[in-house]
Amino acid sequence: MSIIAANLQAVEATIHAACALAGRSKSEVLLLAVSKTFPAEAVVEAIAAGQRAFGENYLQEALDKMEAVARLQPDVPVDWHFIGPIQSNKTRPIAASFQWVHTVERLKIAQRLSEQRPPELAPLDICLQVNISGEATKSGAHAAELPELARQVMALPNLRLRGLMAIPEASTDPAQQRAAFARLRALFESLRLGGLPLDTLSMGMSGDLPAAVLEGATIVRVGSAIFGARHYE
Repeated sequence: MSIIAANLQAVEATIHAACALAGRSKSEVLLLAVSKTFPAEAVVEAIAAGQRAFGENYLQEALDKMEAVARLQPDVPVDWHFIGPIQSNKTRPIAASFQWVHTVERLKIAQRLSEQRPPELAPLDICLQVNISGEATKSGAHAAELPELARQVMALPNLRLRGLMAIPEASTDPAQQRAAFARLRALFESLRLGGLPLDTLSMGMSGDLPAAVLEGATIVRVGSAIFGARHYE
C-alpha cells in the first residue's frame, strides 16, 4: 500500500471515530483531499486508493493539474473544488472548470460565476465563506451580512447555494475548536430556519478534524494528513 493510500485510510478512520462519537453516519461526511502544491501524480495515487474529491487553492496550478490528471486517469470522474481566494478576473475559468466553489464572500463574485458558468454544465455548487472568528486577516462574510448575501446568491441562475464554509482561528484546544464550528453551525441552522434549503457545512482540516465532525461538518478539507508536509516555493 502506498503512503498516500495508508494516510487516506487513517483519515477515514478518524472521521469514522468522530462520527461514531457524534452519533452520525460516516456517509454524512465527505473527505475533500486538498491537493494544492502537490503534483498530479499524487492525485492519481489518491484516486487509485478510492479518493474522488479534490480541493485546490491556486487557479493556474489547478488547471494544469486537472489536465494532467485527466490525461493520466482518463476513465475516472473526479470532482474538483475551488477553495482559495477568488479574484474577479479569475471567475471565468473557475466557473468553467470546477464542480464546487467554497470561497464566495461577495455578491459580485457570485454574479460573475453565475454569468460565466457554461450553460451545458450543471449548476455550480457554492458555499459562502464566513469569517467566523472575526480575524482582520481572514477572508469571509461577516455574520450580520450573511442572511441577505445568502438570499441574493440563492436567486442567481447557474449556481446552487449549498451551505457555509469557514476557516476558524487556529487553535490546538478541542473546546475552542468546537466553539468556532458551533458558531458556524448556528448560522447555518438560522438560514435553514429562514427557508433556505442548505445541506453543506464545509469546515475542519487536518488539525481540527474531529471537532468539526462533532459539530456537524459535512465536508472536511484535509491536505497534509493525506499528502504530507507542504513545501511552498
